[in-house]
Amino acid sequence: MTRLRLVLASNNAKKLLELRALLGELALDLVAQGTLGIAEAEEPHATFLENALTKARQAARAAGGPAIADDSGLCVHALGGVPGVVSAHWAGTVAPQADREATRRVQDAANNALLLQRLQGEADRRARFVCVLVALRSADDPEPLVAFGRWEGEILREPRGAAGFGYDPLMFIPALGRTVAELGADEKNRVSHRAQAAAQMSGLLRQGWHLAAGAP
Repeated sequence: MTRLRLVLASNNAKKLLELRALLGELALDLVAQGTLGIAEAEEPHATFLENALTKARQAARAAGGPAIADDSGLCVHALGGVPGVVSAHWAGTVAPQADREATRRVQDAANNALLLQRLQGEADRRARFVCVLVALRSADDPEPLVAFGRWEGEILREPRGAAGFGYDPLMFIPALGRTVAELGADEKNRVSHRAQAAAQMSGLLRQGWHLAAGAP
């Protein structure tokens, strides 16, 4: 069986693992763009959709083949949707640490501290995680595949849980009675915003690109 190499327009190791698991039933090999020497794209737009499309186009052009991009973040109701597309670096870019993952942990802590500060005294804690996935056959593909996922929750007043990344320790899911950081990877991969978008994308890849099921 021929397998499709699909370049992920991200160097986030945990995002790569999540999407590999979520799309694992398809006959594709998901590879991070960094392993191919592809630089990360700028994300200048105001919407998740525009940024995901921009990232997918750059990766597809540099790789000379199909690419997929994820743009996701946290939208807080009381803040008018902020932090939105700047979720990853909302508190400002932190100083580089010993490695990429260490830098990400410091960045996450700064972002979470800012979120708690901005919501201090606020009764409305409603929020949602949003994910947009865009897949392109080439940089000039006129028919991008687009999938959306939205995961509703509430922002706690202090973090709980040690799993996940980003705002996961503060994002409480009432239907589950736990924060995202208290969920196991398998459970998260069944219900998260990225899981919802990936499920939609899996169907689109089967229908639009005629991608078959296939074991890794």
